[in-house]
Amino acid sequence: MRDFPSCFGENGVQVADASCSNVSKVSQNLVTCVYKCKLFGQSCLITITWSKNLMGQCLSVEIDDLSSQCLCKVDVKPSLFTKRKGSKCLEVNSRKIDMFWDLSSANFGSGPEPLEGYYLAVVCKTEMVLLVGDLRKEAFKKTNAIPALSNAVFISKREHIFGKRVYGTKAQFCDNGPVHGLTIECDTVGVSDPCLVIRVNSKMVMQVKRLRWKFRGNQTIFIDGLPVEVFWDVHNWLFGTAFGNAVFMFQTCLSSEKLWTSQIFSDPCIPPWPCSHESKLPGLGFSLILYAWKNE
Repeated sequence: MRDFPSCFGENGVQVADASCSNVSKVSQNLVTCVYKCKLFGQSCLITITWSKNLMGQCLSVEIDDLSSQCLCKVDVKPSLFTKRKGSKCLEVNSRKIDMFWDLSSANFGSGPEPLEGYYLAVVCKTEMVLLVGDLRKEAFKKTNAIPALSNAVFISKREHIFGKRVYGTKAQFCDNGPVHGLTIECDTVGVSDPCLVIRVNSKMVMQVKRLRWKFRGNQTIFIDGLPVEVFWDVHNWLFGTAFGNAVFMFQTCLSSEKLWTSQIFSDPCIPPWPCSHESKLPGLGFSLILYAWKNE
């Protein structure tokens, strides 16, 4: 997970991106999801990256230890010339795990991440370590696996979104919670005093006026009864190049205890956001990172 640096530890999570350059939008068309799992009794991070290019959707799966040391990685390119389902035997510290996927019936929207009709499974010693997708019965039947004693925890998601004034995505902020429509609204063209508005299911939950003075900041909102800390940095929208991006982070938080990073970032698109302690309650400690790019 080299392009997704973090201060992941046994008790801490922070997510930030160091590669915030103005590269082509083709390479930005990706979604990265990180899960904390158990392999051979040890905690690990499984990173799933969905990307899209001219050949079609692609998939990358990487397994890291908690020090971000890559243990193994596999790339799946389900283009017109390769199969959209299959399996792969991986080796982690001289021990084997299996990965199964089926994207043959996957339904994709405008983004690279499938919406439905698929599964991706990681199996270790007949246990289903990680299962992503809605075809759960098909996955268990194919793998002959049993549910793992320790459930995988979805801890972070990074996504690039595009728009002119309104930027939208879908987000789930807690395990088994509802999926919400999330929109970010900001008109910076020909406006002397821009205003930032964030809506959840069309309901305004946050508004930032005098944005030129408050182009970076944070505020707490409530979603599904949970406090969610919202961090924003729209410096590039207001003062950067025409194709600069804004950065937003939505961090679920229950405890007020936070450990602030001491590193001072020179890149204005990466603010010094906190490294929140991972909550012991299920579904908390989740971070959603959004990179909002203005369409030409």
